[in-house]
Amino acid sequence: MSKKIPSTSIKLALAAAMAGLALGAQAATLELQLGHTQPVNSPYDLTSHKFAEIVAQKSNGDIKVNVFPQSQLGGEVKMIQAARLGSLDMVITAQAVLGPTIKEYMIFDTPYLFDDIEQANKVLAGPVGRKYLDMLPKYGLVGLDFLYAIERDIASTKPIKNAKDFEGLKLRVMQAPGYVKTYEMLGSQPTPMAYNEVYLAMQQGVVDGGDFSPESVTLDKFTEVADYFNLTKTQYLPALLVYSKKKWDALPPETQKLLQDASAETMTHAAGFYKQTYDQAMAELKQSGMTIIDSDRADIKKAVVDVKTELFKSIPDGQKLYDEIQAAK
Repeated sequence: MSKKIPSTSIKLALAAAMAGLALGAQAATLELQLGHTQPVNSPYDLTSHKFAEIVAQKSNGDIKVNVFPQSQLGGEVKMIQAARLGSLDMVITAQAVLGPTIKEYMIFDTPYLFDDIEQANKVLAGPVGRKYLDMLPKYGLVGLDFLYAIERDIASTKPIKNAKDFEGLKLRVMQAPGYVKTYEMLGSQPTPMAYNEVYLAMQQGVVDGGDFSPESVTLDKFTEVADYFNLTKTQYLPALLVYSKKKWDALPPETQKLLQDASAETMTHAAGFYKQTYDQAMAELKQSGMTIIDSDRADIKKAVVDVKTELFKSIPDGQKLYDEIQAAK
């Protein structure tokens, strides 16, 4: 004769079974860490969260991407090093940071390489962009996609209407050879400085301005220390999503494909996120009381035309790479 099992025992057994299933599901979930340096609601951040959303959808929640904005995991150099070592999964980074390691990437430091953002995005999304992504595995990284190009202008305490107005200005610029050579050739004094020190330096008059994108000026409150936003459009800085090669090689092929597909789908939104924040930033710059200067870009471009000659000396096949980009426009 069978004994009746108390209902309490049944409930406990079911609870234990459900807990076991929950633990099993949790153990099966892949969590990935994605770091970037921009603030919350910046283009990098919006792109990161869209990528995380698409990955979650495609994996039915089995893969979770945790986003760490505003240098929570370190600056771009530190995060790239971590990815190469295999201690960080993914990074959104500016191309200029990769230039010291991958010399070919310095070609994008060339002033006025592109005519506008749309043209830059077109080239980066095509075979030329893929060529540069394919260079990354040799250096411990996997390039998923270029996001978009970022317009670089000058926020300053003095107006810059033409090339002559650069003379004598102390400017904090990106520490990339092409950027430094560009502003040296314009007669200014490129000043090396950590980004988080620039606000105070401008406030105290240590520097007269710096190389910025419009949204960084508004998001990081440079409207409080700069009187002018000068639309020099000197460089268009590519941003890209990279994955640790060590981490990537450990993934099964189906997971690699899912992440690559998710990245490709995310890129259909990325340029729109940048345009959205760019337009909003320009409106906020005007409302802030800053004077917007439509600088004489033809005059500035003429003044820095020889930067290419100097820069190409440091880039393997520099002239050839430049010509490939020009042909792809």
